[in-house]
Amino acid sequence: MIQERIEEKLQQAFEPLHLEVVNESNMHNVPPGSESHFKVVVVSKQFDGVRLLGRHRAINTALAEELANSIHALAIHTYTESEWQSLVDGAPASPACGGGSKLGD
Repeated sequence: MIQERIEEKLQQAFEPLHLEVVNESNMHNVPPGSESHFKVVVVSKQFDGVRLLGRHRAINTALAEELANSIHALAIHTYTESEWQSLVDGAPASPACGGGSKLGD
């Protein structure tokens, strides 16, 4: 399963204090059981002193194979331990799917 591979790779790469990998494919216009749209929440000490762009690049590098072959969309939420502790409700919810292209319907 793609979700399991994502979890394993992020666990190995970042030794997260908190990790969520959510298959959000059901929120999109894809066949039931698809694994193409994911949200990841990674809390790691490795993000201390790293800007948001650097964190996202690190996630993209860790998941390069999946992004090239299996994943259509990936929502990335990265936090340091102190950033995570200061959040009241955790990572933001993903927006509802817009149904694909808004051009030329």
